[in-house]
Amino acid sequence: MSLTNGLEIPKETLDAEIQAFFDSAPPLKNRVDISEKLEEFVKKNSIPSGSGGVRKVVCVTSGGTTVPLEQRCVRYIDNFSSGYRGAASTEYFLKAGYAVIFLYRRGTCQPYCRSLPDDPLLECFEYMDESNIKVSQPHSEAVRNAITKNRAAVTGSLLLKLPFTTIFEYLQMLQMIALSMRSLGPHAMLYLAAAVSDFYVPWKSMAEHKIQSGAGPLDMRLVQVPKMLLVLRQDWAPKAFCISFKLETDSKILLEKADMALKKYKMHMVVANELSTRKEEVVVVRSNEKVSVHRNNSLGDNDVESPLIELIVERHSAYVNNSDI
Repeated sequence: MSLTNGLEIPKETLDAEIQAFFDSAPPLKNRVDISEKLEEFVKKNSIPSGSGGVRKVVCVTSGGTTVPLEQRCVRYIDNFSSGYRGAASTEYFLKAGYAVIFLYRRGTCQPYCRSLPDDPLLECFEYMDESNIKVSQPHSEAVRNAITKNRAAVTGSLLLKLPFTTIFEYLQMLQMIALSMRSLGPHAMLYLAAAVSDFYVPWKSMAEHKIQSGAGPLDMRLVQVPKMLLVLRQDWAPKAFCISFKLETDSKILLEKADMALKKYKMHMVVANELSTRKEEVVVVRSNEKVSVHRNNSLGDNDVESPLIELIVERHSAYVNNSDI
């Protein structure tokens, strides 16, 4: 929720801000295709399994959004997010039996590809002759594992990948996903790990063509992106289990900010992570508990996402069981 002088803006005003954002955003070029894929994916994963249980479905958002500075974009504002946490979390959710809608930034880390080199196409293959290219031996197992597991998840209708680049694409697609998951009730989860831009240039006030450097110093006004978490939580997917992330560079204010986000946006969990230690430790903040989650190499954890997803799956199961009462 947006704040003015420390006061909360009424929900009616917030809804108006959000509607104005969507009305002014460039329309998604492939909206119909995305809508059809979502409908088919949710429908397939809504059918009870042979044991009678309904599969849980999670939307994992991953990577960072860009803020275009021109409509025919050459320059944009970006952030450092690599998408590693979202990709790793997707793997662990799939392993736990979830179906995953992976809403990811184009060009960022993909599920099952974390063990591959930075340029897998060039570094994982060897040129033998004009008709023969093979996987190099040091990477053969990693390539086989990535291809096999990704194919199994996608063909089994357990993984739907939807790419975005800009803040406009991301928020439109997130709304579509949340609305499509409403029918799943408490079996739906929103795991919002993407690094979302806080400020943007409104489309209608944006330069159409490349900004010319010869025009002198650039003076540009950025507008605050409407905070949509509360609307997502209360209107778009009111029964879904919702998890957001809070990243800070100052550990002294991290937990306070996470607790504020928990209450303000009515999240079920907020995952608090400090920039310098985010790969080693996070704190899961709930209304009645704060749980520190650490990477534990002695137990074979290669990353903090493994114990984090284990904890989240446990809490989500309890939420589903209580909701079914």
